[in-house]
Amino acid sequence: MDFRLLYPAQPLKKYIRYFWMLEQRSADTEGRSFRIMADGIPGMIFQQYPEASLDHYHQQLPSLFLYGTKTQYAHMQVKGTFLDVGISFHPGVLTSLFPVPVCDLTNQYIDLDDLIRTSLSEQLLHAVTFEQKVQILESFLLQRLKRNNAPDGKTEWAIHLLQQGQTLPQVQAALNLSERSLERYFKHHIGITPKMYARIYRFQSALDLIRQSNFGSLTAVAHLRQYFDQAHFIKAFQQFAGASPKHFLRKAKEQLPNFPEWLK
Repeated sequence: MDFRLLYPAQPLKKYIRYFWMLEQRSADTEGRSFRIMADGIPGMIFQQYPEASLDHYHQQLPSLFLYGTKTQYAHMQVKGTFLDVGISFHPGVLTSLFPVPVCDLTNQYIDLDDLIRTSLSEQLLHAVTFEQKVQILESFLLQRLKRNNAPDGKTEWAIHLLQQGQTLPQVQAALNLSERSLERYFKHHIGITPKMYARIYRFQSALDLIRQSNFGSLTAVAHLRQYFDQAHFIKAFQQFAGASPKHFLRKAKEQLPNFPEWLK
């Protein structure tokens, strides 16, 4: 399986973390299982062969779809040849790009053709290389930005404060917002509450430690990421990854972050 990353051009860096591609040429009919883990990040995916993929409910996914922030894990099954190209957005930017209530996309996806009229899927289908597909996506998103308002900066600042370990009352004070106003702001721009975002970020920071071969022990990871105890750490991991940390280490083969293949 081939995996590649490309980073966006300068005008899009505040909106996009990276573009990615996963490709497999295979006649395998048995299928491969992937686990989609909660990461607090929305995205968009184009499938060159949409018939190859089935979602959590064994439904075929659209050829081009937008997905929102995930607060729980999901499964995905892939058979045979597939080629997927995706965009990993920064949190809080979807409202500047697409006419959709972000909270309606939490743990959901939507066919882009149901959202806006565009020939994007056809253009991507006929582009030969990953680089060409990325150029098409960048042009499309730059045109979208011309029609919409830029983020006001509060979301980025609030996320930065939470990632630096600030408490929710401290974030409220820094943004001059009440608890209810901050929660409403997060739901509008990110699709989840600030408390849920902080929980997902802590899980992701623990996962980053586990990805390092010298992380020591899982007990040490739980302590470093300030979980109350090992039981709370395992419970969070099971909610957001669908497995215990030990099971993840045994079964997950991760090329694309937060989209590991689950080995049998």
